[in-house]
Amino acid sequence: MYETIFAKSFSKYERKRFGFCAFFLSLIVALSICSTFKPRLHPLSIIDNAANLQVTTINASRDMVIVDDMSASSQPTATETTKIEPFCSILEPMADYCEIEGDVRIHANSSTVFFVTTHINSLKGNSSWHVKPYARKANFGAMKYVKNWTVKLAENKDDIPMCTKNHSFPAILFSVGGFSGNHFHDISDMVIPLYSTSLKFERDVHFLTTDTKPWWVSKFRGLLNKLTRHEIINIDKEKEVHCYTKVVVGLKSHKELIIDPSISQNNGLSMHNFRQFLRQTYSLERTKAIELKKDETKRPRLMIISRTRTRLLTNEAEITTLARKMGFEVIVDEANHSTNLSRFAQMVNSCDVLMGVHGAGLTNMVFLPDNAVLIQIVPLGGIDGFARTDFGEPSDVFKDPRSFHIKGWDALRKTYLDQQNVTVDLHRFKGTLAKAMRILHH
Repeated sequence: MYETIFAKSFSKYERKRFGFCAFFLSLIVALSICSTFKPRLHPLSIIDNAANLQVTTINASRDMVIVDDMSASSQPTATETTKIEPFCSILEPMADYCEIEGDVRIHANSSTVFFVTTHINSLKGNSSWHVKPYARKANFGAMKYVKNWTVKLAENKDDIPMCTKNHSFPAILFSVGGFSGNHFHDISDMVIPLYSTSLKFERDVHFLTTDTKPWWVSKFRGLLNKLTRHEIINIDKEKEVHCYTKVVVGLKSHKELIIDPSISQNNGLSMHNFRQFLRQTYSLERTKAIELKKDETKRPRLMIISRTRTRLLTNEAEITTLARKMGFEVIVDEANHSTNLSRFAQMVNSCDVLMGVHGAGLTNMVFLPDNAVLIQIVPLGGIDGFARTDFGEPSDVFKDPRSFHIKGWDALRKTYLDQQNVTVDLHRFKGTLAKAMRILHH
């Protein structure tokens, strides 16, 4: 459907009168703008309270390196301006992030990235930054154990470690700590940001991992090999001083399980492209879900993500029976730490509907074909907000969970996520399954 656009034809006299009015209106607006925006307002004005920053203003308050392109002996002309380049964006809403180009030296023993520059005197602000190279900001749980790295500027090469190993290609330093081991965080905090950050290098990039977990590298080995042709280095164990001409410290993250094309610097990054990348990596054959016709007897495939430790679906067998009676082919499986990711991705890709209780297993929706359906069952406890943020629209609510929310995340998780099982009302859920079937028909 298109919105109706109303148009009106003007007579010759009306067009002339309209033109004069538009001219005077434009003149008034121009004068107003000139009087409002005065030269004394500098675009890099300091913002005192970082907690009040909106996402749209983050870029204006980045820590900056000021690089003067003009030599000391030359005089600036009317067209010459001072070049301002972003260095460390520690005020990014989702993660710390630094991109450095020049003489860069990585000293693992001190967890320091040195950047040699002759422009230290031109800096307005810090000459060093403390960075957690993990695509999430939090001060609780496993985030406490993500190693802090220091990005430090140096003017004199003699004051910093000498290079013992030089590289002609760029590097990305990122943490495999944090919440890794949870499939949602594996994909949302590391795989998607790593894809977004590294794709522009066309596999000619070094991955340097800190807080390394060998099983994580092994689990995603096929995907990592699609992003880099070089050996993956556990930088924490390195005795060499690795030197590069370009290094990215940390990973850029947009939102939970999202690549926002509007802030991807017009480089073609999108979730659609990411899912295409997954299909190529794991040989996923189906690009579109089943298209049902009224006269066809095809049975769409529904996959129930089973849980055996927390948030169990107590009447899973009854739901399976109901779904089969309604015309679905049903499979039940659990995604756990030891699951073969390639095999599981292919199984999910063979399905048209994916359902389960809110949890990391639903992250496998990234392997679904286009136009497939996701059904998320949200437990009680007022967790609708992050359930919607993580996977989609919620389907359940609770009367007053505030008494647990104010106790903090640990109390909320223990009460509503770790110690709560779910029994689905079959009569109500029948309508949800019928809606999924209707979507596939259309």
